[in-house]
Amino acid sequence: MSELMEQSITLLFGTSNTGKMQAMRKHISSLNIRLLSLHDIDAALPDIDESGTNPLDNARIKALAYYNAARMPVFSCDSGLFIKGAPLEMQPGVHVRTINGTYLSDEEMIIYYSELAKNMGGQMTVQYRNGICLVMNENEIYEYTGDDIAGEEFIITSIPHTRRTSGFPLDSLSIHIGSGKYYYDLDKFKNRSSMDDGFQNFFKRVFEK
Repeated sequence: MSELMEQSITLLFGTSNTGKMQAMRKHISSLNIRLLSLHDIDAALPDIDESGTNPLDNARIKALAYYNAARMPVFSCDSGLFIKGAPLEMQPGVHVRTINGTYLSDEEMIIYYSELAKNMGGQMTVQYRNGICLVMNENEIYEYTGDDIAGEEFIITSIPHTRRTSGFPLDSLSIHIGSGKYYYDLDKFKNRSSMDDGFQNFFKRVFEK
């Protein structure tokens, strides 16, 4: 049996977003990993300058900063939103929430992206691409970005659903391509991705040696 299955491993997930914590716990629920959030530790947390140009850059910046603050194994993730067929200047990329220098609330994001979809004919096909960085210590740093931790393509519509999930505002605009239904209206609502295996395999590559 692998080391990962025999012994529980505690990792700090560098996020204070409860929605992201719940999603990551789901992704790696089959692994013997105990996740802590930034709310669970007693440490002076730094202000993070997420100045990276892609998701992996920002994941690295956050993981290193939180490791230096908490002095325990920590990983961070970051994502970028990419619009299919849109020119580079229209791509949100890593600046999904920060538009023209303004950090948007959940409701402001819903308004902004619904208007963007309206201007593109009522809907747009998009995809989240992700990066992850795990810092075990100063000498062990593991990074990954790849298709298996990217979300599946989905539609952002100009007409918001009435349901809201704190921390995941774009869920209210998200439509499953295959069914044409809002994800919220599928018989069994699921994350609009197949990232479980991708994140599990990342941690297995690190710990199952």
